[in-house]
Amino acid sequence: MSFMPPTDSMFLLAESREHPMHVGGLQLFTPPEGAGPDFVRELIESFRAHEVSPLFRKRPAEPVGSVGNTWWKVDSEIDLEYHVRHSAVPQPGRIRELLQLTSRWHGSLLDRHRPLWEAHVVEGLADGRFAVYSKVHHSMLDGVGALGLMKRSLSVDPDARDCVPPWSLPSRGGSGAASRKDRDPRSMLRAGADVVGDLAGLVPATLRIANQVIRDGDVTLPRAPKTILNGPVGGARRFAAQSWEIERIQRVAKSSATTLNDVVLAMVSGALRQYLLDQHALPDDPMTAMVPISLALRADSAGGSDGGNSVGAIVVNLATDREHGATRLEEIAYSSRSAKKIMGDLTPTQILAFSAVQMLPLAMTPIPGFVRYTHPPFNVIISNVPGPKEQMYFNGAKLEGMYPVSIVLDGQALNITLTSRDKYLDFGLIGCRRSVPSLQRLLTHLEAALAELEQSWG
Repeated sequence: MSFMPPTDSMFLLAESREHPMHVGGLQLFTPPEGAGPDFVRELIESFRAHEVSPLFRKRPAEPVGSVGNTWWKVDSEIDLEYHVRHSAVPQPGRIRELLQLTSRWHGSLLDRHRPLWEAHVVEGLADGRFAVYSKVHHSMLDGVGALGLMKRSLSVDPDARDCVPPWSLPSRGGSGAASRKDRDPRSMLRAGADVVGDLAGLVPATLRIANQVIRDGDVTLPRAPKTILNGPVGGARRFAAQSWEIERIQRVAKSSATTLNDVVLAMVSGALRQYLLDQHALPDDPMTAMVPISLALRADSAGGSDGGNSVGAIVVNLATDREHGATRLEEIAYSSRSAKKIMGDLTPTQILAFSAVQMLPLAMTPIPGFVRYTHPPFNVIISNVPGPKEQMYFNGAKLEGMYPVSIVLDGQALNITLTSRDKYLDFGLIGCRRSVPSLQRLLTHLEAALAELEQSWG
């Protein structure tokens, strides 16, 4: 057995029937030219024949309700017929039926008596494509890590036939010299001293931020209006997905002197505004979004580089109180710039600490009545995770979609995550089935919001 870090165990401790703590992904593929009717069956047989990496052999130690929250056990034998499942969509085999299956699978808990992952290979789509839906517990892997494994399992070469599934790939740096260096006491002491110094500087940094907020008054604070998206959630989920051409979004960004992420936020803003208008539930005050940001943004703005893959978070005004899309985009871009500006003098550790303070109310949601009687820190989480920049293949099968499936929480009943893929942005929307009725209508509203922006800035 191996010790489970607190950053892993907290996802097991927080999990309940209403709060599954796994992340997932839905990939769409077109079979290679000349593939026969047994292509998917043979693909599954190859999936089950591959060796499983140590990461995907881990499970909570027994008993799973107590010791299992603090220790990992590594299984020597894996039942791949359980973990890799063969499914088919019901007739008429539309994407709609595939999304219904994905919604159902994503709402069910993983079995803690087995390694915490599943893969469902799905055939029967009317257009001849097949899909792979996979999920892995957040205690084992986060969404960025899961996407990274998926990217590594693919190839840019349509003729390559040596691709292996993600659960067969070894973890990077798991047992080499780099990891031994990380365990060097002197390196650990130096790293610890750096962290202490960073945190000691957090107090004056926070005072500078507070002074700027008071002086300028243009930084969006973590206190949002209450909406139907910000109540308690149930265990059932609904998933919706769609792709948009990156070129369309970039064209608006260039014409409006904003960024691609600003335009994406404006699309979401317009979609949420219309969706809540349809529900007679649009708040008078503007809604806000929590947006994860790469710390490379801070390094760029400061003229340096701190390295690493850490992610901070900003709160952005979505300007949903504004009627016109062009005005919403301008306010979103200004809010985003202002939020990033206040982090310009912070180190990555300080940014992480400051981001944690902004998200602290999420840790309070298990307290009875907290979600019901307090304002949310933000209304929705919107993440943009970089994906492959080229057309990708898996043993000749062409990747046609790569849709993230994330987590919803009490007080945050809707999560929107998107991934770039070649010439497309693939949006994955996951929501509480009860709190976010007719979630799939948001896809229509996203297209309408982009079309409005194109009319203004095209």
